[in-house]
Amino acid sequence: MTPPTRHRPSDARGVVRLATDATTGLTDLVEAMHVRIARPPGLGGHAADERAGGISGLVYKSIRGVTRVVGGSIDALLGLLTPALSPRHKTPEREAIVAALNGVLGDYLAATGNPLATPMTLRSGGRPLELERIALEARLPNAGGDLLVLVHGLCMNDLQWSRTSGNRSHDHGAALARDHAFTPLYLHYNSGQHISINGQTLAHLLQRLVDAWPQPVQRLVLLGHSMGGLLARSALHHGMQSGQRWPALLSDMVFLGTPHHGAPLERAGHWVDVVLGAAPYAAPFARLGKLRSAGITDLRHGNLLDEDWVGRNPSTRGADYRQPVPLPDSVRCFAAAACIGQRSSDLKSRLLGDGLVPLDSALGRHDDPLRALAFAKDRQWVGYGMGHLDLLNRPEVFVQLEQWLRPAAQKRSRRKPGSADV
Repeated sequence: MTPPTRHRPSDARGVVRLATDATTGLTDLVEAMHVRIARPPGLGGHAADERAGGISGLVYKSIRGVTRVVGGSIDALLGLLTPALSPRHKTPEREAIVAALNGVLGDYLAATGNPLATPMTLRSGGRPLELERIALEARLPNAGGDLLVLVHGLCMNDLQWSRTSGNRSHDHGAALARDHAFTPLYLHYNSGQHISINGQTLAHLLQRLVDAWPQPVQRLVLLGHSMGGLLARSALHHGMQSGQRWPALLSDMVFLGTPHHGAPLERAGHWVDVVLGAAPYAAPFARLGKLRSAGITDLRHGNLLDEDWVGRNPSTRGADYRQPVPLPDSVRCFAAAACIGQRSSDLKSRLLGDGLVPLDSALGRHDDPLRALAFAKDRQWVGYGMGHLDLLNRPEVFVQLEQWLRPAAQKRSRRKPGSADV
């Protein structure tokens, strides 16, 4: 009898090595984008150095390859990646790799039923929650009535709300739970799908959440970083249009570096064949080629609804077909932006913003009054000398979140160091 095949650790390493060799450029894009966000050219960065360090460098090093995949077989590539990224090996590195793949190829993964496609779930401690009352009581015995749902951005996952800088580790959700008795829940989703599709799914998920919560929900807060803020707005629009119950429980929405009117890096990617080299910080997007996901194309202008993209060619340049979606009157909405410069008045700071999202986009400003988002003056904030990802863990950002979200009776107006109201 033929002995059963045994998969040794060296076999797994071989599969990982083969997959890595086949996919080198895929992460070149994501890594170069994040590095340039952190170190934009002309502001102390090095344009030629597009490699991240630490754990991020390890993750990016594992999945390189878009330039070669464009001319080859995506299915063959994914066939190699799937066993190497088995859900049995749940590590932060594996989660980050799958999140990056979903950000760049997520619509394709979903359409082809690929097991690497990330289903949308609410998670706690990195594990999915079963939205059933008895299961929630058992899993979260100390849960209160104030819920905080955190929504990550493109190519990221729920574990990446926790970030380490030096000897300090920080997670906005955990910190708000500690100081203000929120129960934090983390959305985990496929960021390569259209924002409107994810928004509809999130709306239904939030309805299931409030229906199953073990005690009456007193307060619901949505905190979105980057694309996550667009997803939150899309979900609220759909929930209100559908007559769902959860929007009436929503008290606050907080947007961290959300490209309400788009991100220039995505738009520049479409024009790179014409203006290649004109904007060095946009160059990594040229590598996407034909693999620009639906989620990434939605970032061109900040699409929220099906009507913004259905029946339109995603490669069409220039036109902004978005339907206006104003901020809801019944919800307090806050916008936090970052600026890599030391002041917002100079042109470079306004255009680059946090290195990915311009200040005007993050603060909802638009020349068309129908599209402009009316954030109240005291509900806008800019952190200077920081980039897009710094919004996830800089202390002054958390201090501002605390001020915005603490109970009204405890609120005090005060200016934070390194920041300014707009």
